[in-house]
Amino acid sequence: MSPEPKMTLEQPTGEMWQRIRDELNEKPENNERDLQHIKEWLKQEPHLPDECDDQRIMTFLRGCKFSLEKCKRKLDMYYTMRTAVPEFFENRDINSPEMKEIISQIQMPALPGLTPEGRRVVVMRGIDKDIQTPNVANAFKLALMMGDVRLAEEKEGVAGDVYILDASVATPSHFAKFTPTIVKKFLVCVQEAYPVKLKQIHIINVSPLIDKIVQFVKPFLKEKIRERIFIHADPNDLYKYVPQDMLPTEYGGKAGSMEELSNAWCKKLEEYNSWFAEQEKIKAVEELRPGKPTNYDELFGIDGSFRQLVID
Repeated sequence: MSPEPKMTLEQPTGEMWQRIRDELNEKPENNERDLQHIKEWLKQEPHLPDECDDQRIMTFLRGCKFSLEKCKRKLDMYYTMRTAVPEFFENRDINSPEMKEIISQIQMPALPGLTPEGRRVVVMRGIDKDIQTPNVANAFKLALMMGDVRLAEEKEGVAGDVYILDASVATPSHFAKFTPTIVKKFLVCVQEAYPVKLKQIHIINVSPLIDKIVQFVKPFLKEKIRERIFIHADPNDLYKYVPQDMLPTEYGGKAGSMEELSNAWCKKLEEYNSWFAEQEKIKAVEELRPGKPTNYDELFGIDGSFRQLVID
């Protein structure tokens, strides 16, 4: 019996490492100074945790191209989201029945390799068109759990993310519970609270439903991200953007099967179980925020339902 695969993310080295340093505006000789500046700032903010581990802060700095003020805003929002959206940030145990159900329905592994540009690729798909509608909050929780692990595991930084969304099993019933409010909450988390540099979104195995979904989501995306969405009638067009070899076997690559990659990620998430448990109470305390507390309605206030959009 072959050993279970381990999730190890390739890190940039050599010329790629230097190109990424330039792209991220990183001057390694200043890293310790910038790191200490952010750590001191956290201690001075009464509503935020006093401590955040060095590696995660460095990932935030890189994602913000070493703008200290942008990094502060992202970190503030990172901890604020934990208070504002408990359905995404509580009970984050990959072995719980709720999370086991989700991982039996969807797969979303970040791939081990890097593109020639130094970008990380994430492939997302449903497993079976006949499964019941997934719990949307738990699906988003899983995605953010993987994001939190990557804050620690991307030790050298990458030149952004590329997302591949395989819509082959998507049906209207699967999206009936995707209300505007929960989608907005998730996209605010991703765009405002995590140091994600989203370079491209590729959608493959499309149907007329996908056009409706894209039009639904676009208003919640920043304009520059809207322009980075590519819809492919021919899945082989993907190879123009992502080297075929680094993709999972289902897409003609050599990275292993989606099941193997997803299982490896689940094992990695298990390694972080104690960290997730410790983080339950590490979040923004709005009562202690200087000035006006965050108004969650202003962040997330949306009316309407996705059900009407996709079924009509």
